[in-house]
Amino acid sequence: MARFIVFDVETPNRKNNRMSAVGITVVEEGKISKEFYSLVNPETDFDYFNVKLTGISKASVKDAPTFPELWQQIEPLFSDGMLVAHNASFDMNVLKNCLLDYGIDWKPYARYLCTVKMGRSLFPDRSHKLNMVCEHFGISLNHHQADSDSHACAEILLRYLEAGAEVKDFIRTCSFKK
Repeated sequence: MARFIVFDVETPNRKNNRMSAVGITVVEEGKISKEFYSLVNPETDFDYFNVKLTGISKASVKDAPTFPELWQQIEPLFSDGMLVAHNASFDMNVLKNCLLDYGIDWKPYARYLCTVKMGRSLFPDRSHKLNMVCEHFGISLNHHQADSDSHACAEILLRYLEAGAEVKDFIRTCSFKK
């Protein structure tokens, strides 16, 4: 079985080009093997909506690492497995924008899976909002908290794999070129 790097990001504003938090849950051999969470100083303004949604404000991140500082720590994780997120196009685009905005050269592309797309294929008649999927499967969730969201997404991935989802059918590619 593949190694999956399930992640979730929170953003400070509607531009979605910076992170204010990241949660990472590693799945190996069908089990959660590691978890990581960090606030991120996005070095930009916060929108009221995002602060209300996530509880993360400029004051919350004043002592947190910036994305380039944090990237040195999390890049080995991101480089060592298939990336996975719930509504992955959002999280992948935030990651891409952070890399580009800070001029960080990573790799030309990354393969990833989206648990929303997997769920729509496996269970077309259900809601695929993270909180609704968690409720259906009895997965604990503190929604819009990156650590809880990434953990929940990992649990969902495991349920979908148990239900017979074929990873190869859902692989997408995100380019990290401008």
